[in-house]
Amino acid sequence: MSEIRIRLRGVTFGYEPSAPVIRDVDLDLGGGLALLVGPNGCGKSTLLKLMAGVERPDAGAIEIGGFDLWSDELDSRRLLAYVPEQPDVSPYASVVEVLELVANLRGQTPERISEVQEQLGLRKLGGRSIRELSKGQRRRVLLAAVRLGTPPVLLLDEPLDALDRRLREETLGWLDERRNAGAPIVVVTHELELLSPLADAAIYLVDGRAAMVEELGESTRDRMRILESLARGEPDRVGLEKQDPR
Repeated sequence: MSEIRIRLRGVTFGYEPSAPVIRDVDLDLGGGLALLVGPNGCGKSTLLKLMAGVERPDAGAIEIGGFDLWSDELDSRRLLAYVPEQPDVSPYASVVEVLELVANLRGQTPERISEVQEQLGLRKLGGRSIRELSKGQRRRVLLAAVRLGTPPVLLLDEPLDALDRRLREETLGWLDERRNAGAPIVVVTHELELLSPLADAAIYLVDGRAAMVEELGESTRDRMRILESLARGEPDRVGLEKQDPR
C-alpha cells in the first residue's frame, strides 16, 4: 500500500464567521507521530476535529489518503480513527455494544473484542452503560475502539488523560508500534514529557496559523526545550522567529 498522507490546503474555520479560529492552514503529514502544540485556547482541538471530519472547514480542503473528507466521506473516513478530548459516547449503550458496533464496521472478530477489553482493563465493565462510567473509563472504551482493526490514520486528543500508570505505558507502547508501522499520528497532549520520545515532528499553532517543526533535537533536554517553547507560543526562543506560521 502506498503511503497514506493527511493534507490540508488553505483550511479556515471559525465557530462565528467573523472570528476564525483556524486561518489558512496548509499541512502535509506522512507517517510518524506529530505533536500538535500551542497555548491554551489556540485551536489545537479544533484543528484535530477538522482533520477528523467532526467540523467542516469554512474554506479550503482536507484529504485523508487522497480522498476529500467531505466529497469522498466513505473512502476518507474509513482510514482514520479519532479520540476526542471529551470522551463522550452514546450514554445508554453498553461498553460491549459500542465495541461490537466498531468491530462490525471494521470486520473484527468477537475474539478481538475480548483482546482489547483485556488490554484496556474493560473486562469487568462490558455490561455497563457508558453513562455509568468515569471519564477515565470512557477514555479506555474509546482507546479500545481505536484498536479494533488497524486504521491507518490516528487523531488523538489527550489520549493519556485519566489513565493509570500501567495503561499509560501500554498506550505509549501501542503508539510506538503504530508509528513504526508508518501510520500518520497527530496527538494533542499536555503530557509532553511522556510523548516527546515518540515525536517525529511538532505542529505549532500561532494566531490560528500552523507550522511544522521536523527537527526536534536528539537529547531529551533539547526536545523538551523546543516543545515547551512552542507550547507556550514562543517559537522565537528556539530560533524560529523568522518562520511564518502559515
